[in-house]
Amino acid sequence: MKSVTVEDLVKRFSLEVLAGATQLHRTIPKTRVHRPGLEFVGYFDFFSQSHLQVLGSKEITYLHTLTEEERNDRIGNIVKYHPPCFVVTRNQEGLKYLMKYCEEEGIPLLRTPQPTTKFIELVDAFLTKSMAPEIAVHGVCVNVSGIGILLRGKSGVGKSETAHTLIRRGHRLVADDIVVLKKISPETLLGTHNGKTKEFLALRSIGLINVSRLYGRKAFQDETRIVLDIELTKWQDNALNNELELAPKFSDYMDIKIPHIEIQLQPGRDVAGLVEAAANNWYLKQQGYSAAEDFMKRLQED
Repeated sequence: MKSVTVEDLVKRFSLEVLAGATQLHRTIPKTRVHRPGLEFVGYFDFFSQSHLQVLGSKEITYLHTLTEEERNDRIGNIVKYHPPCFVVTRNQEGLKYLMKYCEEEGIPLLRTPQPTTKFIELVDAFLTKSMAPEIAVHGVCVNVSGIGILLRGKSGVGKSETAHTLIRRGHRLVADDIVVLKKISPETLLGTHNGKTKEFLALRSIGLINVSRLYGRKAFQDETRIVLDIELTKWQDNALNNELELAPKFSDYMDIKIPHIEIQLQPGRDVAGLVEAAANNWYLKQQGYSAAEDFMKRLQED
């Protein structure tokens, strides 16, 4: 699992550093943020001390109502656990007492103009993605009509060319050659690029192209949820390719099973069109419709 530092957080969200500027190298080991509420009244049995601590209007307003002695006692009880950092939302002021304790204990105190709920939502997503387990696979990742697809196959089989055709039809490139897969949850696999290949697509006989420069910003997407794994293979004359309903197959990535489809290539085949059909068919299945079942039902009615 990758680590995220407080400095990463400051840069990503343009946070103001109020105290602990020399401690921005501290790591944030947990993915979810915590709002200390019960801790301010002395209950620490379930204190998430390894989590980023967010102080919203409720917490700061409550601290403002306390006497100086009470405030120092409540804050002192929390900072002794040395959480990674504190973030005050809505640009709230009157924080000298907090700055004093954080500076003494070497805990970064940060501030953002963002509303509390919105900031928590953004930070949770950022930490989850940044610290998610990940692997890199050889292939191409595209988003077809909002559906994330991983195109795989041997080198030279036509993955990038298929992606190029899809882009020209209005779909989006996510990554070419090296696709980074992140396990966001036990059921969610996110596909993205490694940074270096962002927006680039390598086409044989042409070379590298920048899809955003060539086809506009809509031709590229930074990440997508992977729901289909399509393998492009060479045509096999003896293979049966006309089943009404193929037996479900799956690919396993970090214990997440993704539906797997094999598309055999042959001169003249509209591979990009078949990928579009596979994406739309997957969507219909999620809505509860199966063309094969519908067809068999009509046969039985006759």
